This record gives sequence, C-alpha cells and structure tokens, in this order.
Amino acid sequence: MRYVVCLKVTPKVEQIRFDEVTKAVAREGVENEINDADKNALETALLLKDKHGGSVTAMTMGPPSFDPFLKLAVAMGADEAILLSDRGFAMADTYATSRVLAAALKKLQEYDLVLCGEASSDGSTEQVPASIAEWLGIPRVTYTIEVEVKDSKLISKRSIEGGYEVVETELPALVSVELGCNVPRFPDFRRKRWAEKEYKSTVWGMTDLGFSPDEVGLQGSLTSVEELRKMASPARKAEAVTGTSREVAAKLVQVINASGH
Repeated sequence: MRYVVCLKVTPKVEQIRFDEVTKAVAREGVENEINDADKNALETALLLKDKHGGSVTAMTMGPPSFDPFLKLAVAMGADEAILLSDRGFAMADTYATSRVLAAALKKLQEYDLVLCGEASSDGSTEQVPASIAEWLGIPRVTYTIEVEVKDSKLISKRSIEGGYEVVETELPALVSVELGCNVPRFPDFRRKRWAEKEYKSTVWGMTDLGFSPDEVGLQGSLTSVEELRKMASPARKAEAVTGTSREVAAKLVQVINASGH
C-alpha cells in the first residue's frame, strides 16, 4: 500500500495577511507551518502504515523554502518527500493547484490512497481535495474522521450533522480528513536530525510534469481576486444593569424573555 499525503504550508493563523498589490496571501515576513488539517491527514496515513505496512509519501507545492516542512513530515514517519517547485506554479488558484498535484500523482503511477486535510487555514475553500480526485478519476470521501483498509477496500467514517456515516469504496481513492480528528505525533528527534542533514527530497518542476507556462500558476488559473475588503465586526448592543441582586436578576429575565430564548 502506498499512501500519499498532500500537505500545504501556510502562514501561522495569527499572522495571515494579504498583499494589497497581488491580492494574495502574503508570504514574506511571516512564520509558516504545515496546515493543521494536513497534519491530521499525515497522522491518518501513518496510523494506516503502522497497522498494515506500506509506505507514506508526503507532497507539497511551493518554493524551495518549503522543503524543511517536508523533512519534518519525514521525521514524523513519512518514507518519501516530493516538492513541486517552479516559478511557473506561483499564484495558482485551486484549479491550477489541484491540476499540478494530480499530475504529480499520475507521475508516481502507484498510489492506493491520497489523503488531504479538509481545508487550508489561509484559503479554506475545501476545493483542492475534490478537484484532485476529479483530475484522477477516483472516488473521494470528505469530512473523514476515521479510515480503515480491508480486503482492498477503503472504509471511511465521515462526519455529518448529528453524527457520522460509514462509506465503503474501492481503491485507489482520496479522502479529505477533518481537522482535529486525531492527535499528530511528535517527530522522532534522531530521524529529524538525519532528515535535516542527509535526506534529499525529490523535486519536480513544470517540465517534469509536462506542463506549459499557460497551464499552471496564474496563467493557468480560472479565478482571480479582484478586490480586497476589510469587513468590520458587527456592533453589539451593551447595556449596564444596576440595582440590587433581585432587581438585576429580574431585569436579566426580562431581557432573556424578550430575546426569545
């Protein structure tokens, strides 16, 4: 079994901001990290490997500076890391991003289960996992909280309103993993030192994946951001209640009843 985890490197949530000129997420002067939901996807793959054997491949798209995050995934237990890096990939929307990731999976040829986080903290569109599955022509299961592989089939528990449902599908398949469904493991520190000093990630660019410049990045995107607008928080009514304890309690009861709760 080969499990491939698509990771996204995002700015730390508290540092997310947008470039006023490019209208894209600002990457300069911020601290980056592996997207939280993608850590849950990686842990899901590692749990499957622990139970059934096989290998885990971590993959991300971005500049060379993202390579240390792939090595962190290796330190956590991934067997292989692939960096999709090319200036031509820059400013890609979800359509172009999913197309590149799918092309890399096709180049791998052998994969049984593709795992993604349900959404990224910076974009939160939830479009990339489903789009990858469409490009590959494989089934997908969203909002996954648990997975199991049995008799060459994928059995997924997915979250729905009020509970969960169990979905069975053929492999290969793709799952998008729900944020917080497990606790990602700490990296092995000996393996981390080895990865940082010796491990070499595989790097594929535009020509490696058979793309022309107009098919990827900004030129290959179908959407663009036309305007950035800062939304003000809605004003909240505040009223000071004074008096004795009984008077304050009576007033609060009136307010609650008036609100319909």
